[in-house]
Amino acid sequence: MKPNSGTLVINIMNGGKAEAYEGVYQCTARNERGAAISNNIVIRPSRSPLWTKEKLEPNQVREGDSLVLHCRPPVGLPPPIIFWMDNAFQRLPQSERVSQGLNGDLYFSNVQPEDTREDYICYARFNHTQTIQQKQPISVKVFSMDSLNDTIAANLSDTDIYGAKPVTERQPILLTPTGSTSTKVELRGNVLLLECIAAGLPTPVIHWIKEGGELPANRTFFENFKKTLKIIDVSEADSGNYKCIARNILGSAHHVISVTVKAAPYWITAPRNLVLSPGEDGTLICRANGNPKPNISWLANGVPIAIAPEDPSRKVDGDTIIFSHVQERSSAVYQCNASNEYGYLLANAFVNVLAEPPRILTPANKLYQVIADSPALLDCAYFGSPKPEIEWFKGVKGSILRGSEYVFHDNGTLEIPVAQKDSTGTYTCVARNELGKIQNEVQLEVKDPTMIIKQPEYKVIQRYGQVSFECIIKHDSTLLPTVIWLKDNDELPDDERFLVGKDNLTIMNVTDKDDGTYTCIVNTTLDSVSASAVLTVVARPNPPFDLELTGQLERSVELSWIPGDENNSPITNFVIEYEDGLHEPGVWNYQTEVPGTQTTVQLKLSPYVNYSFRVIAVNEIGRSQPSEPSEQYLTKSANPDENPSNVQGIGSEPDNLVITWESLKGFQSNGPGLQYKVSWRQKDVDDEWTSVIVANVSKYIVSGTPTFVPYEIKVQALNDLGYAPEPSEVIGHSGEDLPMVAPGNVQVHVINSTLAKVHWDPVPLKTVRGHLQGYKVYYWKVQSLSRRSRRHVEKKILTFRGNKTFGMLPGLEPYSSYKLNVRVVNGKGEGPASPDKVFKTPEGVPSSPSFLKITNPTLDSLTLEWGSPTHPNGVLTSYILKFQPINNTHELGPLVEIRIPANESSLILKNLNYSTRYKFYFNAQTSVGSGNQITEEAVTIMDEAMASRQVDIATQGWFIGLMCAVALLILILLIVCFIRRNKGGKYPVKEKEDAHADPEIQPMKEDDGTFGEYRLFSFVSSAPF
Repeated sequence: MKPNSGTLVINIMNGGKAEAYEGVYQCTARNERGAAISNNIVIRPSRSPLWTKEKLEPNQVREGDSLVLHCRPPVGLPPPIIFWMDNAFQRLPQSERVSQGLNGDLYFSNVQPEDTREDYICYARFNHTQTIQQKQPISVKVFSMDSLNDTIAANLSDTDIYGAKPVTERQPILLTPTGSTSTKVELRGNVLLLECIAAGLPTPVIHWIKEGGELPANRTFFENFKKTLKIIDVSEADSGNYKCIARNILGSAHHVISVTVKAAPYWITAPRNLVLSPGEDGTLICRANGNPKPNISWLANGVPIAIAPEDPSRKVDGDTIIFSHVQERSSAVYQCNASNEYGYLLANAFVNVLAEPPRILTPANKLYQVIADSPALLDCAYFGSPKPEIEWFKGVKGSILRGSEYVFHDNGTLEIPVAQKDSTGTYTCVARNELGKIQNEVQLEVKDPTMIIKQPEYKVIQRYGQVSFECIIKHDSTLLPTVIWLKDNDELPDDERFLVGKDNLTIMNVTDKDDGTYTCIVNTTLDSVSASAVLTVVARPNPPFDLELTGQLERSVELSWIPGDENNSPITNFVIEYEDGLHEPGVWNYQTEVPGTQTTVQLKLSPYVNYSFRVIAVNEIGRSQPSEPSEQYLTKSANPDENPSNVQGIGSEPDNLVITWESLKGFQSNGPGLQYKVSWRQKDVDDEWTSVIVANVSKYIVSGTPTFVPYEIKVQALNDLGYAPEPSEVIGHSGEDLPMVAPGNVQVHVINSTLAKVHWDPVPLKTVRGHLQGYKVYYWKVQSLSRRSRRHVEKKILTFRGNKTFGMLPGLEPYSSYKLNVRVVNGKGEGPASPDKVFKTPEGVPSSPSFLKITNPTLDSLTLEWGSPTHPNGVLTSYILKFQPINNTHELGPLVEIRIPANESSLILKNLNYSTRYKFYFNAQTSVGSGNQITEEAVTIMDEAMASRQVDIATQGWFIGLMCAVALLILILLIVCFIRRNKGGKYPVKEKEDAHADPEIQPMKEDDGTFGEYRLFSFVSSAPF
């Protein structure tokens, strides 16, 4: 026995036999207070005996008969594990027909020729001794009916009648267990194993039922091809009759096993230690159950209580010992023994009679820290006899704690179910009995809870993208939190793509493996909170596979496939494409599409096409790669189903008709030898159809036709098997020629100085010799009536669509002479021009003078010079000059107006105020009215000396540079203003007139044609204007 220990060591490594130590051992521990004993410990040596030698005869069996190969292993301790192998140490295959029983025997429900072999070997493995024993090989030879008949024929004469019966089917019979009923006893809590193995041909199938009840759910299992019924953790409720039924097509056999569940003793109430004070009462209770019901016996200090020293305070009442008014000498260790035929229970209970003042075992000033709104448990572990009473106080001079907000446990612990911040403080525990009193203080601190104020959220991310989960926390300032991220409740992968920040987790270059649940866990020493979010990685679906064609018909076939992985984004639809290996190999065309829930489709086919199909899956992310092509399917040839489309007849020359059409595609030909039958005849003339058959082209030219007459045309497809259905007719026209006559009676009505309206008579339709497209008006400015000069002439064209007989001519220049002519237009071109028509535009208001310059300032005079308007738009009658002084506050004085003859180009203004700024307004006039004005400002000088100084300053270099800079800025501003005022090519006078234009003049609309289409031609005229 080990020193200072109750452990007994038996060592046979250095000699001795295990059998010498076989027996039952029990340990007893004793002191002055009593004796305790242990359960019985049984020691038995492990045994692995050798197989008894026996002579094994070969087994010769007729095909279809049953067979049992017995193992009969030696009895070992513990029992060996049995398995069957061959000479090559390979396990023999087992099935519903051949299987091993619980006893180790090998059962054949019916033998087959392939069961013939000489090395059926049963092995017994003794795990405790780590040895394997082998039985002698068993030989089995199966005679088939054919070989048996040959043997009989060889041993009988020709006159004998011979022949073995063929293999006959047999209804089931049970090989084990035998008979119709049997019994089975099992102990409570163990595993119940019931077995039925049957012979028969065909091989029987085993079924199990419990008579009068159901097999227990979640505890029932079938093993050995349902030949073994296994029920785990059995109880008394599992007792009953279990029926196994073996069935094949010829009948059935059954066996009923009556199961009884017995039970070794088990505790209901085990005795517990008692600590009593002198004079107190108490009880020891020992209650157990079992089947059969166990017998209860008591011992005191290891001695049966009947012969133990008497104790007047003790009384035994079956499974209870009653103590009354105990004394210190009543202390002892009592043992309760509950036993039946299947086992026993033994429990020690110490009855200790003590007289002790209170003691508090919890350390003084122990600090407890809890989170607000969670329970706080303050310990006050104590000891004393009699049992002390416990009271709790808060603070040094606080009152006793009472009320529903506190829970007082029997072990002295104070529980505050929902601790708050104001629960923080000092708590005092007081323990007292009749022998004394003691107290102890503990400290409680209540902390703010840790919270995740921004939790990670559900994310959907495409493959190879980037995603972040946030986890922002709030915690008590005295606690140090740690943040841990988990993926699927495990550590994050060791991958540099995972970046853990202070309050977030970022995953770079997301892959499919990153799909899962990510959890942020925040830990402190007192609490832990977590939040999770799911990451779904989506991508385009994987391509479908296993394409199969079924139900092949001449015009249809059924295509089926297996969808690929949808990669977390549901497949919305499948696109089916086809390849025509006969006409367009390598080109894939759209066939149809079906919803994503469909994996088969009936496809319509065309004749004479060598089809291959492929399928593309589509989800919200995109399209998958195409599947592998299906097998090819060549459809039979047939007549064309349709004729060419977009048939037209348009002549390219006045004496021909060009017939064109869109050829059929390869798969539309429906067969080899595709050609077209082209037919035509003149419309509204009683002519026969003229037809010609052409090769697979898309154009045919008919020559020698009259100019621009209608024709009825049709084009029909045909191939080697015949014609397509009769085609529909279309109307075409032979070629056009230029119109023959010009429009007549051309009239011009001048509306204002910039707008005129032109009228003409339509030409006869027969002279158009084509499709009437409209009329073109050519017009150009001959001369300006206000001056004569050589100029670059711009000829303009307006086109008026359809059968219009009038139009508007906008953008004319005032006071000018114009010419125009009109021509009819068809698809071939323009006809002859009408005679030129001359018209003139009236005067308009002039443009502003080209410049205004003020020079030679003196004390009381200024000299004005100007240039005539660039566009007089008429005969100038005069110039109007207006001016007024401007004071220092930029206020304007009285306005003075002077009319100047049109032939003047300068003027000296006298009698002006000295040193005064004047503003001048200057414009030109025609008989129509005044044009736009220009303005300038100038200043008279102060005196002669000032004038002299001004001259001196004007000659300085810095002043000249400054003035140049100012002049450059003014020039830029003038250019900008000029561009804005002349945008669209209008003169200033034109803008003014446009503001009051005739309401008839509106923006040109295509369907109106009043203004037509504008074109510009330029030429240089040498004639003076």
